[in-house]
Amino acid sequence: MTRKTNNRVELTKCEAEVMEVVWDRQCVTVNDVVDSIDRNLAYTTVLTTMRILEDKGIVARGEKIGRALTYTAKVSRDQVRAGMLRALTDQLFGGSARSLVLSLIQSEAVSIDDIEAVKHAAAQLDDGQRGL
Repeated sequence: MTRKTNNRVELTKCEAEVMEVVWDRQCVTVNDVVDSIDRNLAYTTVLTTMRILEDKGIVARGEKIGRALTYTAKVSRDQVRAGMLRALTDQLFGGSARSLVLSLIQSEAVSIDDIEAVKHAAAQLDDGQRGL
């Protein structure tokens, strides 16, 4: 179920797959999405997902190309990422971003290069806050 509360946009796995295609191609038909997703997804499933996304204000219906409707994104990928990250932080880490980051760093999914990139980003943020 897609949720959009307090400017927080959350997507289901299927909705996220569809939105990745919409964001990449900017203007799509249902057939474009079906052809772009690397798994067997029925046309009617994608059509239903598009209608749900439209009802939730995530995509907008555009012009017709032949008999096919086109859709464009009304929210950015960054808006969705921020909303889903906040939801994950609230649901699994009691709202603590520190717990989320520490859990990621301590997991096997993070490489030394990832940790160095986080250190670099943190140093840049610190310099920016101090006006350096």
